[in-house]
Amino acid sequence: MAAQQVRLEREPAGLAVLTVDAPPLNLYTAELQDLLEAAVEDLEERPARALLVRFEGKVVSGGVDVALFAEQETSARAKSLLDRMLELPERVAALPFPTVFAAHGLCLTWAFEVAVACDLLLAAERATFGLVEKVVGLTPTMGGTQRLAARAGVGRAKELVMTGERYDAATLERWGVVNRVLPDEGFDDAALGFTLALATGPTLAHAATKRVLAHFESGGVAEADEHVTAIAAELFDSEDLRGAVRSFLADGPGKATFSGR
Repeated sequence: MAAQQVRLEREPAGLAVLTVDAPPLNLYTAELQDLLEAAVEDLEERPARALLVRFEGKVVSGGVDVALFAEQETSARAKSLLDRMLELPERVAALPFPTVFAAHGLCLTWAFEVAVACDLLLAAERATFGLVEKVVGLTPTMGGTQRLAARAGVGRAKELVMTGERYDAATLERWGVVNRVLPDEGFDDAALGFTLALATGPTLAHAATKRVLAHFESGGVAEADEHVTAIAAELFDSEDLRGAVRSFLADGPGKATFSGR
């Protein structure tokens, strides 16, 4: 894996940090696609307890290298490329542990689509976001449109995509797209600390929460209700739940520690 463009680092507490560093604009290229796929495959094969996705440079990403689209001579070839591009956020969304995306600046197209595929989206006050595919006559293809609709509603998703405008972090927090807006100063450390707290928490329970909500996204409250008790009941076989219950009864709430087992 080329360290200068993609780094996957693992902390002792079980936190994984995926850093994209492809200056000057962190554009999505065929090479970056290969590197990101390799990093996600590593996370699938050796699951972390939580993942932080972050970027180096002045911007998160300026978007996709349009030369990649120019190379697609037929719609059939284009579909093959787009299918592969869609797999990246789908695989990120399916990771069985909490995923956090940290946006410190301008975040366009593919990066924004990966951001909303993560469980939680943190943004610095200066961050701005946009799905600007309309400038080349395209619609977003990496799940951004539908994932925005899930977070903010169909009307807002249409607005973001059809206008192609850039939106500030505060606006998207108000719409429910961004989870938290944090100060620019110290943003990297704050995002790391936030994700580390998830990694040292009840990560099996977090994974169960993701499974329940996946059922909700698929079939609404009724489908989630069909599965939630079985999913939750499995946690009673874990060291985490048994130990936390004993800790609660002995010492009160908030004293338990979790190992992810």
